[in-house]
Amino acid sequence: MITRSYLAELEVTTVIGKIVSINVGVPREVYWNDKSVKTSIFKNPIAGPIVADRLGLNGDTQSDLAVHGGLEKALYAYPAEHYEYWKPLLGNSNLPYGMFGENLTTQGVLEYQVHVGDRFRIGSAEMIVTKPRFPCYKLGIKFGTMEMVKQFQTSGRSGFYLAVTKTGEVCSGDSIELVSQSASTLTIAEIFTAKTE
Repeated sequence: MITRSYLAELEVTTVIGKIVSINVGVPREVYWNDKSVKTSIFKNPIAGPIVADRLGLNGDTQSDLAVHGGLEKALYAYPAEHYEYWKPLLGNSNLPYGMFGENLTTQGVLEYQVHVGDRFRIGSAEMIVTKPRFPCYKLGIKFGTMEMVKQFQTSGRSGFYLAVTKTGEVCSGDSIELVSQSASTLTIAEIFTAKTE
C-alpha cells in the first residue's frame, strides 16, 4: 500500500479528479443595505483554454485582494459534488457552476482528501493547495441573505485555494493530477472544522 509519507518522498503523477467547469468574472457594483459594494463573486463558466498564472486566471479580476486573490489565493476550487447538497437547501435544482464564486469546479477532489501543500497539475499549469475558503458577507450578497454565510460555515463544504506555481493553460475537462502529496499537514476539512467550531 502506498502511504502518504512515501508519496511525499517521491514525485508521482496520479489522476485524482477533473475540472468540470472554469469560471471567471470581473468586479461589479451591487447595492446591499443601501450601499454600493464592489464584488467579483459573480462568475460565469467558459470553455477555455485559459491561462492560469501566479495571480489567477486571465480575464478573472478580484475586487479586494485583502480577502480574495493574490499569490496564495490565486484560484478557488469548489467540488461539483457539493452542488447536490445545496440544491434542495436553496430550493434551486439548476444551480450553474461558478455559483459559489469558484474559478475551478472540480470533480473527485474533496476537502477531506486534500492537504495544505499538495501539488496538482491541471493542463499545463501546476499549483499548490494553500488553505480552505472562509466565506465573507459577499457570499450572502450573492445569495440574497446573510444566512448563507452561516450555512456555508456549518456545512463543512469549504472548497480550497490554490497558488499557481507554474503558469500554463487550463481547460474544462482537464484531469487533476496529483504531483506530490504533503505528508505533514492537516486536511482542508480538518483546518476548516477547527476554525469554525
